[in-house]
Amino acid sequence: MNINADEIDKKVGMNVRIERIKRSLSQEKLAELSDICTTTVGTVERGDQSPSIQTIAKIANALNVEIHKLFIFEE
Repeated sequence: MNINADEIDKKVGMNVRIERIKRSLSQEKLAELSDICTTTVGTVERGDQSPSIQTIAKIANALNVEIHKLFIFEE
């Protein structure tokens, strides 16, 4: 599979959004639990920003998801 960086950002963002919604969390609540700003959650979910590994780790911890699961992409 050949995937570019922008596609990775979009797919990771979609996975974050799916996991957040599964847990009935608002973007604001996820931001609070992750100790990041709400704007960052939104830009990550839209794939507008390539988040740092530290940011992804904070989000994964807040969602109680293993970090690698945010990088599993469905075809």
